[in-house]
Amino acid sequence: MRAPGLLCAGLAASLAAAAPAQAGEVVITVTDLRSNKGVVRACMTTRADIFPKCIKDPSAFRTVVPASGKVEIRFTGVKPGQYAIALLHDENDNGKADRAMGMMPKEGYGFSRDAPVKMAPPRFTDAVLALGEGTSRLTIRMRYFL
Repeated sequence: MRAPGLLCAGLAASLAAAAPAQAGEVVITVTDLRSNKGVVRACMTTRADIFPKCIKDPSAFRTVVPASGKVEIRFTGVKPGQYAIALLHDENDNGKADRAMGMMPKEGYGFSRDAPVKMAPPRFTDAVLALGEGTSRLTIRMRYFL
């Protein structure tokens, strides 16, 4: 008489394993903005070959939010996977990362996992994080070189 119970348990386990992963939400709190000027541009990609230039990834998540008050960024419909996030505090809202002397950033930037910036933007492997189902919450601190 135990066999039907085992069969049901096995069937339930196999159905759960076969269920497709549910899309989730990523909520990013941005800290340490030096001003309320302009906007914060955010992008999130799975592609190591183009990070942090997510604009080159048509499937990347991108958004722009005002830099005033408490800055919170939300991406919805995010499938589980390996993602890296890049932020830009575009203080003059000109749509690009302004640079001094052609290379040093004049505006703020931030990356998932607080990936280090040395003489170039961080590598995908330094910023990548695994996102699962449900809501993932993280904080990204803005940094300013100048």
